[in-house]
Amino acid sequence: MNAIRTGMLLAVMTALFMGVGYLIGGPAGTVIAFVMAAGMNLFSYWNADRLVLSMHHAVEIDERAAPEYYGVVRDLARRANLPMPKVYLIDNPQPNAFATGRNPQNAAVAATTGLLRQLSPQELSGVMAHELAHVEHHDTLTMTITATLAGAISMLGNFAFFFGGSRNNNSFGFVGVLVAMIVAPLAAMLVQMAISRTREYSADRRGAEICGNPLWLASALRKISEAAGHIVNPDAERNPATAHLFIVNPLSGERMDNLFSTHPSTENRIAALEAMVRDGAADGGAWNSPAPAEPDIAAGPWGRAPGSDAHANPWRSNPTGPRAPRGPWS
Repeated sequence: MNAIRTGMLLAVMTALFMGVGYLIGGPAGTVIAFVMAAGMNLFSYWNADRLVLSMHHAVEIDERAAPEYYGVVRDLARRANLPMPKVYLIDNPQPNAFATGRNPQNAAVAATTGLLRQLSPQELSGVMAHELAHVEHHDTLTMTITATLAGAISMLGNFAFFFGGSRNNNSFGFVGVLVAMIVAPLAAMLVQMAISRTREYSADRRGAEICGNPLWLASALRKISEAAGHIVNPDAERNPATAHLFIVNPLSGERMDNLFSTHPSTENRIAALEAMVRDGAADGGAWNSPAPAEPDIAAGPWGRAPGSDAHANPWRSNPTGPRAPRGPWS
């Protein structure tokens, strides 16, 4: 089923790409666009994950550099019976995370320094379990390819503005160029939304199962959503085609929550996770851990009381952990 959905996605995005080519350059533009789309599909399959990580300046880390963060991912991957993914850190104050890779054997997860600083260990577990659920469901290939092709379609739309089209090659003239500039990128965005919205709920549910408590993820989603509205993510703003990869929309300018959002409503996602707890209680079951409280800043390696060194929190000053060497995120 995932292979069929990925194939359909590639067909739709390729058709959009060819349509933009036709609107810009007529039949010759269609042929050129088809060749470009075929090349980009092949490139995306093998390299889109590295391209996306590079766009967001993600740095690969190991257990020595970030023992707590790395350990959370390792333990969750073991619980989900998944290969250990590569672990990346993004120097960005906005709390957010995403997963990428063409399959579970070549997957990567990335979290921002803001995420590590602002979430409790339980909430971090909920977020990374969500990302591993995307890996398990093979969503990462589809979502990463979509990001690459949607960005390319938007680039063609911008090219149409400068190229201007030619009445000799394009029977639609200026109208065709205008459609290429506006409608084609909008259509690509609609494809992104259809993909992301239908998969976030599934990843939320499976992530809750992996980490052991739906309320951990619900609490994290609430914090991330609130922070994303006022903390700008410059790399995401420069590369909006990658917005659907993140657990919460990283674009601070988002105001069209219902129709033009790449993500479902955070409130609806939280309500669905809370319903999992109620349904489990009604069935006589229980989740294996209590709901996460607000982090106790006076206890544990994740918190620190003001002026206290007894429980120093390495994440506040250095989110990669107490043994982290100085690096580009320091």
